[in-house]
Amino acid sequence: MSSTISSMTGFARIEGAHDNIRWVWELKCVNGRGLEIRNRLPQGFDSLEAELRKLARAKLSRGSMNVSLVMQAESSEPRYSLNVPALVAAIDAIEVIGKRVECDPPRPEGILALRGVMQPIEENKSEADREPLITALLTSFKQGVDLLDVARATEGEALAAILGEQFDEIERLTRDAAASAAAAPEVLRAKITAQIEELMSGTSLPEERLAQEVAILALKADVREELDRLVSHIEAGRALLKPNGPAGRQLDFLTQEFNREANTLCSKASDMTLKRIGLELKKVIDQLREQVQNIE
Repeated sequence: MSSTISSMTGFARIEGAHDNIRWVWELKCVNGRGLEIRNRLPQGFDSLEAELRKLARAKLSRGSMNVSLVMQAESSEPRYSLNVPALVAAIDAIEVIGKRVECDPPRPEGILALRGVMQPIEENKSEADREPLITALLTSFKQGVDLLDVARATEGEALAAILGEQFDEIERLTRDAAASAAAAPEVLRAKITAQIEELMSGTSLPEERLAQEVAILALKADVREELDRLVSHIEAGRALLKPNGPAGRQLDFLTQEFNREANTLCSKASDMTLKRIGLELKKVIDQLREQVQNIE
C-alpha cells in the first residue's frame, strides 16, 4: 500500500491451516526507538524466530512488535505420545521430594499433566516431516506482516493529514510574526533610539556612538533570521510527508529545530504581540512533536 508516511502502531491477525493443523498469528506493534520483535511461539517452534525477524525487518524499520502463534489440531481427539525420559525424570524428582517432605504420593493423572510428559504427536515429527508445515507457517506470517504494514500505512495517512494541518498553522503564525510591527527593523530602531535617549537625557553622547549602539541592539532584536529558518523548516517538513521512506527520526529532529527558533523568537520579542505569537508557535510545535512520536 502506497502511503506518505507510516505509523508505528498497528495490529494484524491471520489464520492458516496445513493438513490437520490450524493456527492463528497475531501481530501487535506500538512505538519504539528501533525495531524490537518479541515472539511467543508454541513449544518446539523456537527455530522459527530468526526467519520471523528477517521477514518482519524486510517490511518494517521501527516499532515494538509482539508476535504470537497459537496452533491447534483440527481433530476432535488430539493424539499424544508419552515422553518416557521426561516421565522418568519426573518420577525421580517425586522420589527425592518424598524423602525430604512428608506428603501424599501424586496421582498418575497429575504426573501425566506435567509439561513435556505427554506431547502432541505433531511435536515428534522429524524436521523433514515438518518442513511443509514450517513453510506454510512462514508464508502465513509474511501475509500477516503485509497486513500489519497496511494497517500502519492507513494510520500513517491520518497522521500525515494532521501533520499537514499543523505545518499550515505554523506557517500562518510565522506570517503573523513577520507582519508584526515589532518585527520591522525600522520600528525596532525607533523604539530602541527612544529608550536610549530617555536613559541618556542630560548626558552628551556622540551621535555616531548612539547610532552604533542602536544598530547593535536592533540587530539583537531582529527576528527575521528566525522567521526565515522557520519557513525553511516548514518546507522540509512538508517534503518529508511525501513518499520517500521512513521519516520519523528526521521529523523528530525537525521539531527540535522548530522549537529552537520559537524559543529564540520569544526571547527576542520586544512587545507582547510578537511574544504571544511565539508562545502559540511553541504550543503548535509541541502538538506536532507528540504526533511525530508515532511515525515510523
